[in-house]
Amino acid sequence: MRSNETNGIISSLDYKLPSVKLFYYAVLLLLLLVSLVCLLPPLWLFASSLKDIKEFFQVPPTLIPHSFELNKLGETWKQLNFTRLYLNTLFITAGSIVFAVLFNGLAGYFLSVLKPKGSGVLQAVILWTMLLPNTLGIVPIFRNIISFPVLGINLMNTYWPMWMMAGASAFYVMIFKGFFDKIPSALIEAAKLDGASGLSIFGRIVMPMSKPIVATIAIFTVNAAWADFFWPYMVLKQKPLWSVTVAIFNLKGLVPMDIQFLALTFAIVPPAILFLLFQKYILQGFTFSGMK
Repeated sequence: MRSNETNGIISSLDYKLPSVKLFYYAVLLLLLLVSLVCLLPPLWLFASSLKDIKEFFQVPPTLIPHSFELNKLGETWKQLNFTRLYLNTLFITAGSIVFAVLFNGLAGYFLSVLKPKGSGVLQAVILWTMLLPNTLGIVPIFRNIISFPVLGINLMNTYWPMWMMAGASAFYVMIFKGFFDKIPSALIEAAKLDGASGLSIFGRIVMPMSKPIVATIAIFTVNAAWADFFWPYMVLKQKPLWSVTVAIFNLKGLVPMDIQFLALTFAIVPPAILFLLFQKYILQGFTFSGMK
């Protein structure tokens, strides 16, 4: 007797029913339409940027371009020095990943595993900060960037502000805490009996067991750091330090419109590819965070 194999929420036996099969294809068609709607804007952006200048400004616009000037790809890359812009943005992103994983992970470990007196109050405060609008902290954060507390140093034209803000995310802290809560306490107690310190337990036991959630946080951080415009624009005033988004904004009046469109395409391709390649880790991270 054949087993009742399942394909997601629909079993093989249910799939044989005409009503279930009709529902399945209706949902599939709906998802395809939603995917098409999401894909059309970047595809339109890329196709329009490769038109010649006359067709680019043609009214009404052509849905399918009659001309493709592929030489614009190399010209735009060299004209805007995208090699340098990519390196700058990658440097911001790499530092943000380190800070996001390390410091938010330590905060989640503090609330989930160490649990000293007062940790419940601290957790409540962290949750409350998630209810506040992001714009509320712009002025005090910018003042601290100009004159960092205690040290009194100016962090303008450095990547430190973006890195430190990535390492202070209430959302990431609560994700880490939720995952760490599911780690068997017996492992932690056994490590303590062996004389392991708190940091040793964090580095040798907790983090190696948290690879799915670390990958999830890393992907979120990549997308956030790559697309971030406001703080890089406010902090990075020197052209050699510009990120991709800042460069495109500052050069918008200095290059033709079609080149700006192509530059936007260069800006959205890396995070899109990364998300497509590693999207399964996002689902795994949130799935495993609810399992023992």
